[in-house]
Amino acid sequence: MSGLQTLVLNADYRPLSYHPLSLWSWKDAISALLLDRVNLVETYDKVVHSPSLEIRVPSVVALKRYVSFNGRPAFTRYNIYLRDNFSCQYCNTTFSARELTFDHVMPKSRGGMTEWSNVVAACSPCNLKKANRTPEEAEMPLIQEALEPSVRRLNQVAQRLPTSDVHHSWLDYLYWDSELER
Repeated sequence: MSGLQTLVLNADYRPLSYHPLSLWSWKDAISALLLDRVNLVETYDKVVHSPSLEIRVPSVVALKRYVSFNGRPAFTRYNIYLRDNFSCQYCNTTFSARELTFDHVMPKSRGGMTEWSNVVAACSPCNLKKANRTPEEAEMPLIQEALEPSVRRLNQVAQRLPTSDVHHSWLDYLYWDSELER
C-alpha cells in the first residue's frame, strides 16, 4: 500500500493541477477525510483499520472548499519544458525532461534574468554550443519566442502526455477538457 496515491480534485471536481497531477498519499487523504476537509469520491479495494474504524482507501477525493487560482503558472523548470513542448528551442529536437537543460537566452553572466522571457528548454549539445553568447551571436535562432505561458496552455500540452500510469478510477476526472480556462 505504500505506493497508493489519491487524486485530489478541487470543489468543482476538476484536478487542482494536471501536470504534475494533484496527488496526495493515501494517508494524507484519510487524514483530510477524518478532518472533514474533503469528500470521498472513489476508493480502492483496499481497507485500513483502526481500533474503532474501518476505512476504504481513497483513490479520489474532492476538496470541500474551492481553491481559486491567480491565473499565472509557477515558474519551474518542468513548466518551461511544458511550454516548450519538451523540445530544444535551438534544434527543435524532442527530449525527455531528464535529457533537457534550460538556457538563459541572454546569459546570466551578461545580466540576463531567470524569468519566463529569458529562459528556454535546450538540449545539452546546443546549450554548450551557444555558451556565453546570445542566439544571434551564436547564429542559433530560437524556434519560438520565450514568453510566459498561460495555465491553460500548459494544461493543453500536458493533455498530450501519456496517461497509462493513472488508476482507472481517476479517468472520469481526467477528461482533459481543451476548453479548460485555468
